[in-house]
Amino acid sequence: MTAPAAPVDLPMPVSRTPLVRVDGLVKHYPVRGGVFGRGGKRVHSVDGVSLEIERGEVLGLVGESGCGKSTLARALLGLTPVDSGRVMFDGTDVSRATGGRERKALRRSMQLVFQDPLSAFDPRMRLGVSLEAPLAQHRLGTREERGQRISKVLAQVGLDDSYAGRLPHECSGGQLQRAVIARALLLRPRFLVCDEPTSALDASNRAHILNLLVELKDRLGLTLLMISHDLRVVRHICDRVAVMYLGRVVEVAPRHRLFEHPAHPYTQALLASSLPDSPQTDGTVSTFSTLRGEPPSPLSPPSGCRFHTRCPKAQARCAAEAPAWSPAQSEQQHHVACHFPGP
Repeated sequence: MTAPAAPVDLPMPVSRTPLVRVDGLVKHYPVRGGVFGRGGKRVHSVDGVSLEIERGEVLGLVGESGCGKSTLARALLGLTPVDSGRVMFDGTDVSRATGGRERKALRRSMQLVFQDPLSAFDPRMRLGVSLEAPLAQHRLGTREERGQRISKVLAQVGLDDSYAGRLPHECSGGQLQRAVIARALLLRPRFLVCDEPTSALDASNRAHILNLLVELKDRLGLTLLMISHDLRVVRHICDRVAVMYLGRVVEVAPRHRLFEHPAHPYTQALLASSLPDSPQTDGTVSTFSTLRGEPPSPLSPPSGCRFHTRCPKAQARCAAEAPAWSPAQSEQQHHVACHFPGP
């Protein structure tokens, strides 16, 4: 059963030729229950999301756990089938690519950097064997050429050839995450989706991995989607930031605009809870200390603005009418879906 299309969540375009364009993407998961498993309920994981990612930029995607960030990321890569909407990668419709050759070309161009480096590798397989697997799967090069490619990419991420002979448990977390990045780079992708790539690392390794990603992005001309719950990571590495709440994107802005002038009440509360010294649009320190209450269930999201049940600025209109996208304070690169944006 195909989920009904949700209202399209469409900020103003950031580029005439974005590398990635998401249009009205919807992904609902059926929940088994009731008689014969026919409960009829669905988890609204992604509900009408539209985004554009410019070539060469790092777009941050933030939001509470369970808001749909990882589902959106997997849909961008074609790993999760969607109910409606589409994902365009450099002019190719990812969700409708059916031919084997077309799918393989997309797989080479788009890669995922996993969250947990230890679970990303087979514990019984040496790293060199795991690294060669994608090259063999795509039938790229001879055995000798694959080895040379692995050696080159390991050097790019700061590892020497000896790591190809190690088992995963013989490496530290930071070394393993470098190996995960190396495997993602082996097919020479243009787009990397980094799903919480530093959450399993200590502070020292986290900084090294972030600096490595910035260096690789500049050197190889990569485009990155950085998913993170750590706003300090996003502030350090991202060019623009998209804020997601309960399956929808509620604000998109350049990094400096978002952190200095957050317009959506949810963004303001998110910044205040993670970065207590974050300023508001009037230059004062945020007065939102925490988010009020628990997020509503994605099985039955609220009508209108989905944040209205927790918003201190909510009025009757918020519950009755979903807000449209509009520029925040006439800033064309800063858009917000809110009836009452601002400080």
